[in-house]
Amino acid sequence: MSESHDARAGRPIRLAPVAPGFWATTLGVALAALAPLFGFLVGVMSQSPTDDVILSPLYVGLFTGVILGGIGVAVAVAGGVRLWRHLHREDVAGPVVTEATEGGAA
Repeated sequence: MSESHDARAGRPIRLAPVAPGFWATTLGVALAALAPLFGFLVGVMSQSPTDDVILSPLYVGLFTGVILGGIGVAVAVAGGVRLWRHLHREDVAGPVVTEATEGGAA
């Protein structure tokens, strides 16, 4: 009952690359959102010190998370600027033709 499948059968797949800055924006937003949460989690999971310390582990973990979150915001903004500039170029010769604009998709 083995059927041979022809790889050429069916609709051809056309992969389109994503615009420059998309992945930087996506990963930057994810880092900015999750880093403070993970910093707080690491700080809470750290054992409280038995002696007197200047900075508690909770503070250090949360502060580190906020710093990494700020780096994530910077990466997201840089990616967003790059994405904005790519999508609002003036030198585009004409409209981008996609499968939906050709009338192929219903």
